[in-house]
Amino acid sequence: MRNTADFEEAVLEVLGGLPEGEVISYGELAAAAGYRGAARAVGNLLRATAEPAPWWRVIRADGRLVAPDARRQAEKLRAEGVAVEEGRVVRR
Repeated sequence: MRNTADFEEAVLEVLGGLPEGEVISYGELAAAAGYRGAARAVGNLLRATAEPAPWWRVIRADGRLVAPDARRQAEKLRAEGVAVEEGRVVRR
């Protein structure tokens, strides 16, 4: 990975630009930020960031929500109009 600060800035910029009601997987977010294959690093960043990034819009590649905040994540996504069924985002 290039520079940690560059990575953080790129990921948070992409995530911050994601419109309300849209979701993105960790891998898609990493690739969109220019760090293909860094899905795990994206997850670690979001867990550690103090910045109020819209973390609830990031889901697993299979559509599942992220534990331990899956319930809160589902509530936030539903409030944005995202369909969530049985702990999984229903992508249109």
